[in-house]
Amino acid sequence: MATAPILDASNVLELAEPLPLDGGQVLPGVRIAYETAGTLNAARDNAIFVAHALTGDHHIVSNHPKTGKPGWWVRMVGPGKPIDTNRYFVICANVIGSCMGSTGPSSIGPDGRPWGMRFPVITVRDMVRAHVALLDALGIERLHAVVGGSMGGMQALSLAANFPDRAGAVLVIASTARHSAQNIAFHEVGRQAIMADPEWREGAYYGFGKGPEKGLSVARMAAHITYLSEAGLTSKFGRRLQDRNEKTFGFDADFQVESYLRYQGLSFTDRFDANSYLYITRAMDYFDLAEEHGGLLANAFAGSKARFCLVSFDTDWLYPTAESRNVVHALNAAGLPVSFVELSAPYGHDSFLLDVPALDRVVAGFLGESR
Repeated sequence: MATAPILDASNVLELAEPLPLDGGQVLPGVRIAYETAGTLNAARDNAIFVAHALTGDHHIVSNHPKTGKPGWWVRMVGPGKPIDTNRYFVICANVIGSCMGSTGPSSIGPDGRPWGMRFPVITVRDMVRAHVALLDALGIERLHAVVGGSMGGMQALSLAANFPDRAGAVLVIASTARHSAQNIAFHEVGRQAIMADPEWREGAYYGFGKGPEKGLSVARMAAHITYLSEAGLTSKFGRRLQDRNEKTFGFDADFQVESYLRYQGLSFTDRFDANSYLYITRAMDYFDLAEEHGGLLANAFAGSKARFCLVSFDTDWLYPTAESRNVVHALNAAGLPVSFVELSAPYGHDSFLLDVPALDRVVAGFLGESR
């Protein structure tokens, strides 16, 4: 388990001024870890900001410093790829509240101790405020596009709504304009699993050598189920047994799917901080773009001049197609240009991270049309 922010060869920006937050507090000494790929042109108008999902980070093309795995969207971003770094300058920043270099609960606070649960509760809009501060520091007034999947899509929508002059195009994949009761419920199960672990120590586990690894593992297992589809689970695992020919009539991982989930849970604790999981899931639960703009979603986009593209997947039951259609209807009501496509893929919500060639074509086509 991470017990301190992981600093690596990434760029790190420290904000000169405290960051104002939706909760009424300000966050001092904010650090933003980010990665770039490609070259910013002389006009500074070829930048694409890619926002990451809940447990993601800014290592979009570089190897992860803890796991050694390739960047989380290396199949989509790079020379000649749908987000072509021969044409675009790509920026990806670790969200505040996380544990991969940007300021979060595991970071050292003004008093020299880890923030822990003294860290202020944040929102998706707060994350976007930090992104905009980064763009200001980089001298980028207007993005060619902002792109995001899942929680990254929430950030893309929030930027379009709250900073309407900062992006010419907005690409939202497998996302939503607000968290549903079902989404909140799954997150609460995960948070309670973490807080019920005696090693959580009310969030003050830093320096003890061990944190709430069991609780965080269970939280990841529960969440990971929502990222998959029933068809995908059945195809990959079915009811097949794990390394045995007969049931043990006990509570070991008899089934392959049990072993898979246990592995996912345990490996997650090696790269993510439990308190960050609490804070980021809470930020997602608070996300409601219509509520932020007088209760009408179309109002959120009233000042925008961007082009939009919404993409959903037919097997995604976490953020089903109906959620994307709601955004499309709001954009239509606001009189904005928007395209929408539901893609067929067997992988569920995680389809945006996996090999779906149709998504590649949509991304490349939309970004190319936006030039």
